[in-house]
Amino acid sequence: MASSQEFVDYVCDQISGAGVITSRKMFGEYGVYCNGKIIGLICDNQFFVKKTSGGAGLLTDPEEAPPYDGAKPMFVISDLEDRDFLTAFILKSYEELPMQKARKKKVKE
Repeated sequence: MASSQEFVDYVCDQISGAGVITSRKMFGEYGVYCNGKIIGLICDNQFFVKKTSGGAGLLTDPEEAPPYDGAKPMFVISDLEDRDFLTAFILKSYEELPMQKARKKKVKE
């Protein structure tokens, strides 16, 4: 089941206090970015955030699950109502996550 655009927009709005939040359609689901850095995924209308020790410290009872078969477990964020908490959580996670490596463009011979 693919995620709805309405759910993606809602999640992005709820975490918008953390910076410039964007989403990008990927393989039928969505990647979520904060200031250009991928921080999580939205799959089957569930919000998954990459695991970090700082993020784990803010969660009282962290739920983990892979967003799709074969993926590494990520934090499942079920409570999307508390914008202040979500902002703090995303900022803390963002600080620890590396920037995506730039892909080298293949040169045609």
